[in-house]
Amino acid sequence: MDLRIGLPKIRIVPSPEERMRTLVQSADHAEAWAEKARLHAAPFVEKLYAVRRRLATAAVVIVAIWIFVHAMLGANGVTVYRAKRAEYQNLQKEIGKLQKENDAYSDQVARLKSDPKQIEKEAREQFHYARPGEVVYVSPDPPAVAQPVTNSARR
Repeated sequence: MDLRIGLPKIRIVPSPEERMRTLVQSADHAEAWAEKARLHAAPFVEKLYAVRRRLATAAVVIVAIWIFVHAMLGANGVTVYRAKRAEYQNLQKEIGKLQKENDAYSDQVARLKSDPKQIEKEAREQFHYARPGEVVYVSPDPPAVAQPVTNSARR
């Protein structure tokens, strides 16, 4: 069994004068280090400063090219827009055609509800009705063409 008792370590807090002295010494070291780092980085910063306009121009050109490519080929670009516009026009034509067909069917339904001549015409055509004394001739369905059984017969 371990019967040790953990006592907190006693720490001596330095006086404010000692803390200030330590801070001043550390500041001198920090200033020396900062000056050394500045002197080391100075040639790089000067070169960067000398080519800043070229770098800015290159960055603007790259951004402009990216925007142009995105506008032309992106998800909402010109090529997609043209394809969608062509699809829209085709759908509009199809809607117009279907609307005309729907109107024709609506007219036919209206005529079948009210026009006795149209009702008689449909009854004669679909159900082969005839008036007394009339003879209805119905043509037979054309014979089905027999499909050849082998590949050599198809040639």
